[in-house]
Amino acid sequence: MDEQEAPQHEGSPELFMFLASTVHDMKNSISVLSGTLENLLAARQPSAAPEYDQMAQMLYQTKRLNDNLIQLLALYKDVGKPGYPFDPAPRSMRDLVELVSGQAHMLLQSRGIALDVAYPDNAIWTLDEDLVIGVLVHAINNAVRYTRDRIRLSIAIDGDYLELRVEDNGVGFPEAMLESGASAKAAINFLSNSSGLGLYFSSEVAKMHKYRQRNGSIALENGGALGGGCFVLRLP
Repeated sequence: MDEQEAPQHEGSPELFMFLASTVHDMKNSISVLSGTLENLLAARQPSAAPEYDQMAQMLYQTKRLNDNLIQLLALYKDVGKPGYPFDPAPRSMRDLVELVSGQAHMLLQSRGIALDVAYPDNAIWTLDEDLVIGVLVHAINNAVRYTRDRIRLSIAIDGDYLELRVEDNGVGFPEAMLESGASAKAAINFLSNSSGLGLYFSSEVAKMHKYRQRNGSIALENGGALGGGCFVLRLP
């Protein structure tokens, strides 16, 4: 008797659409919850409410969930593939830093974490602002988990590249992760609940940015200005 071939399972477009719609609905609900928590935290002083620390932890977790859902939606729409609404345009680095800082402000304040910023005055660079902000905010949210009390967002022009760095003063990335580079596979760790999704998304966003023969990239390092972990995004 001939061996039967294993059935091939293909996801239906209807199922994919249902899943995307569900993720989008979840993202909206979590965004509402996150906004509510930010408002509650803004109305309280850290020492005045015993539940402040618990709400700050809840805000951190909702930010993480929201990050993941946004990235899943973008990847579902084939970020980096032809047809994706990639919209690079000249952007002010001052405005970029202000937008990122604004999104991270309440989370950092609630956790007692200082944010240092550094960028060249009047610098303009062509990039997709929404995607880059998403990458940087995710990097800051990730650094919140590992820093002691300080995070640094810096932007510098390095030759033909724009280098954007998110650094912390924690213990740094594990050596095995540095040796594997900034690959999503290296970041997967079920013990620490790391899916690698953020690195994969960031890598795809970086690769979308191209100029002549140069492509964007991401990297993980230890050291930097604060001596801890460093996430680096380089755009041509």
